[in-house]
Amino acid sequence: MAAPRPPLGGLSPQAFLRNHWQKRPLLVRQAIPGFSGVFDRLALFALAASDETEARLIERKPRWRVTQGPIDPRALSRLPARDWTLLVNGVNLHSARADELLQRFAFVSWARLDDVMVSDASDGGGVGPHVDSYDVFLLQGPGRRRWRLMAPGARPFKLVAGAPLRLIDGFRPTEEMILEPGDMLYLPPGWGHEGTALGPCQTYSVGFRAPGGAEISAAFLDFLHERGFGDVPYRDPGRKPATHPALIDAHMIDHAAKAIGRIRWNRADVARFLGRYLSEPKQHVVFDPPARPLGPAAFARKLGTARVRLDPRTRMLTQASRLYVNGAELAVPARTRKALQELADRREIEGARLARTGAMELIYDWYRHGYLELGDPP
Repeated sequence: MAAPRPPLGGLSPQAFLRNHWQKRPLLVRQAIPGFSGVFDRLALFALAASDETEARLIERKPRWRVTQGPIDPRALSRLPARDWTLLVNGVNLHSARADELLQRFAFVSWARLDDVMVSDASDGGGVGPHVDSYDVFLLQGPGRRRWRLMAPGARPFKLVAGAPLRLIDGFRPTEEMILEPGDMLYLPPGWGHEGTALGPCQTYSVGFRAPGGAEISAAFLDFLHERGFGDVPYRDPGRKPATHPALIDAHMIDHAAKAIGRIRWNRADVARFLGRYLSEPKQHVVFDPPARPLGPAAFARKLGTARVRLDPRTRMLTQASRLYVNGAELAVPARTRKALQELADRREIEGARLARTGAMELIYDWYRHGYLELGDPP
């Protein structure tokens, strides 16, 4: 199966990454001609009310107000005619069409791709001028939206004090454009931007993971702790009576420094940590195992003629001889490595290929956990 075509308006992924990625914005007219969206408003309202999604309702008048999900459908039904925006994250986990949209950006890598968010806005709706720390593609669905951009300067943007959103204080746009259905705008991290709905509209945002150093460091320390630290018993023979009982003495500091100094890791440890960390689903993600799973023999028969497709919620990454699936780490035998790499890359593969590699037991376990499904061949 060929990889989905990136919606870059004829620009190759190589040219895009070389000339625009994390450098400058790109406006693509009719990136997906006449794109009409994936969800209607009622379907989005239902998702926003679920505890299996992340949602926010943002109202801008009489003053900015943010309501975190799950959001009561009755509150959504009573919204005024203008000046509000409903944001629903991770819609690719609830729609095959939204998941297919996300896959069109896999030329960047699954380790960096995050999710698809829908912004459903009334006339005048938006989230104000703000800046993101990650790359984003903004694909216009039904309706129109005006975007105003402000290039980053030598200093970080000043933010409005006390606002419930990270609004830019003194926003002075240098570019302006109106997106029609199917148009797409790429924005690198650090660019100030403001989108305002010109009538009811939907925007589909494809966002990327950009874990900062502090986030990665904290998670890596958890990984090292889970792996286990060597213990060094504390001893202080010959202790003398304390002159200042509140003083932390030098011996205790030396002991702590020695224990911490014994912690060791190498590049291979970091690679294994990243595989687990980047493949871990978000906390609210819940898998749905099959209600009446096939038995092993029936599954083996069907595997030979079916197409194996990863569930949209499954995060599957590879690194050398190791495989990472939803936070779990596996050593991959050489005979199955190529087929599992293709499954990770393409998100689907002929079941017969997996069966021939001897991976049936592993695939059956994933099937029983709801990580993948057996679909009809194309």
